[in-house]
Amino acid sequence: MKLHRESKGTITVASLLFIIISALSIYFLEMWSLVIILPLLVVYSLVFWFFRVPNRDILDHKENVIAPVDGKVVMIKEVEEDEFIKGKAIQVSIFMSPLNVHICRYPVSGKVIYKKYHPGKYLVAWHEKSSTENERTTVAVESLTNHKVVFRQIAGYVARRIVFYCKEGDDAKAGHEFGFIKFGSRMDVFLPLDTEIVCKIGDITKGGLDVIARMKED
Repeated sequence: MKLHRESKGTITVASLLFIIISALSIYFLEMWSLVIILPLLVVYSLVFWFFRVPNRDILDHKENVIAPVDGKVVMIKEVEEDEFIKGKAIQVSIFMSPLNVHICRYPVSGKVIYKKYHPGKYLVAWHEKSSTENERTTVAVESLTNHKVVFRQIAGYVARRIVFYCKEGDDAKAGHEFGFIKFGSRMDVFLPLDTEIVCKIGDITKGGLDVIARMKED
């Protein structure tokens, strides 16, 4: 199984803790140490599972808006996007549990025209205010259909580290990685009002594969 590059520090710490706690348990508890070691082994295995990088065949897209993460669609509504679009947009929000793949992918192809990191709170990721009050990043892409699409990584109550690798001027390719969030969070995508939304609340998405909307060429 291939592991994400963001896993190195976490897995090193988890491995040291697993070895130390297991050794102490065996020394002091002998056979009863299994009561501690077996659940600890499950948690240790889940750390590796969290950082997995699945093999996915990413296609080329123009009008399609691709799910940027694995997760569950929890919001589709018209909102005011005040940071970059500065006007009305359709917001599609996808919540990720700690068991989902946490690679963040471009939802559309085009050119990166804006990026910004915002420090903030750590409200639970499904809280509506987390989009504007939590630690987050904002990225905007000028799409191949000549639309400005904004998407936002949002830290949650558990997720305390957001990473994004893109720079202004980079080519964005729908379905390809631009960042990573550790341990449960949310992604918001802000789309033009005339976008055809093809997902619905409650849908389970596969990042890089599932089409969540289609934009008309401008």
